[in-house]
Amino acid sequence: VKPKLGLSGKNYGRACYEGLRGGLDFTKDDENVTSQPFMRWRARFDFVMEAILKAEQETGEGKGHYLNVTAATSDEMMKRAEYAKEIGAPIIMHDYITGGWTANTQLAQWCQDNGMLLHIHRAMHAVIDRNPHHGTHFRVLTKILRLSGGDHLHSGTVVGKLEGDRGATLGWIDIMRDSFIKEDRSRGIFFDQDWGAMPGVIPVASGGIHVWHMPALVNIFGDDTVLQFGGGTI
Repeated sequence: VKPKLGLSGKNYGRACYEGLRGGLDFTKDDENVTSQPFMRWRARFDFVMEAILKAEQETGEGKGHYLNVTAATSDEMMKRAEYAKEIGAPIIMHDYITGGWTANTQLAQWCQDNGMLLHIHRAMHAVIDRNPHHGTHFRVLTKILRLSGGDHLHSGTVVGKLEGDRGATLGWIDIMRDSFIKEDRSRGIFFDQDWGAMPGVIPVASGGIHVWHMPALVNIFGDDTVLQFGGGTI
């Protein structure tokens, strides 16, 4: 939803409704939408669910919104997750790097036990992986997330605002989705990786993309992906 910050809970819900009613399958919180004075988390959750139910009733289609439950403590995070479940939300969201890996594992296990989908945002990853001479490569951060748990993970787009190296991006997309990844140094895969029965993660293309990027995105990602058009929609 854009603008990402500054809307009241009521106006935020209205923006979600307009997007869903206009044909979107889902809307989502941005990574820094948590609980600010102008829009506390509970008010946002309530107004968004009202928008979802109204759009579903009017269109006859299933709709959703990724409610960001990221919080300063894991206890508060779980409190928000429980409330999202209570009001009927099918999916929640977590910033797994800023929120912490152990908190993410706790949340992922709870989602699995409670039939909730978990959308993962990679906020702050560039602080860790941007410098090629220092830090931790996003390929490794991808593996950590798959081990920790989650259903979706932002992967970069190759095209759009968050352009990245095509080969490297395809490499960590393989790491997200496939049960066995063959060594392919052109994609940054330096050894065979067997994930066994461990569940995969659906890659999310998000960041400066719009409808005219669709042919390229489908060519890069295939069908098993989530395409997010924020500024490209509103």
